[in-house]
Amino acid sequence: MNKVWLITGAGSGLGRAVAEAAVADGDVVVGAARRPEGLDDLVAAHPDQVEALRLDVADTAAAEPAVRDVVARHGRIDVLVNNAGRGHVGAFEETTEDELRALFDVHVFGPAALVRAVLPYMRSRRSGSIVQMSSMGGQTSYPGFSAYSGTKFALEGMSEALAGEVAEYGIKVLVVEPGAFRTSLYDGTQASADGGAYATVGGTRAMVDAGFDERAGDPAKAAALVLAALEAGRTPLRLPLGDDSVSAVLDHLDQVREDVLAWEKRTRRTGFRD
Repeated sequence: MNKVWLITGAGSGLGRAVAEAAVADGDVVVGAARRPEGLDDLVAAHPDQVEALRLDVADTAAAEPAVRDVVARHGRIDVLVNNAGRGHVGAFEETTEDELRALFDVHVFGPAALVRAVLPYMRSRRSGSIVQMSSMGGQTSYPGFSAYSGTKFALEGMSEALAGEVAEYGIKVLVVEPGAFRTSLYDGTQASADGGAYATVGGTRAMVDAGFDERAGDPAKAAALVLAALEAGRTPLRLPLGDDSVSAVLDHLDQVREDVLAWEKRTRRTGFRD
């Protein structure tokens, strides 16, 4: 039976690529976006398979009515893809509380509200998939990306626990960790005021301003791999995407292991009886 997908941020980038891949598989896609007109061409080309839904994920109160409406019209949601997001660059000290909260609204509270809204329907059917679009920045971070990575780390921690909770209902959770892909992510990147105190952040700002180069990944190939991972007999919890992401995640794991082992004997001996 063909699936029903609800994809946020479906108007461009990886969200659009996943929507196109699902449509090519014969599935039904409800593409949610703050500017749904970005989906007009896909709706026109596949009027029986694609719908556009106006939704700002930062408006958490809109999540439940949106999900209820999709289920009322299609009977179910088989796959939720929390893809909507944007970039942010700025030193930790330079990032204001309002900037940090706004980013958490988009990357954490919005996806959480949608997950809460779809789970009762998925649990009742004992099936479904939740795809959380994270980033290689959800596993490791760099100067200038403290706020962005903070939201993605939070999303990944919540999703890891979620996966253990919903497994008994036959629900899959897939955390996708893309590296650099040719999307509009950098176009929507916001920046904290540059106080000039942190030279290490200057390089990050320059990289974001330059955008992606010819080495950036192909969103269509990324989308195909997401669909393949969902169909696999054992869907991984985490799926790094792109050579840069795989290398960064593995290097980070090596560094964590090195740090832990260097202090292992002393850290193990911190109990009352030691």
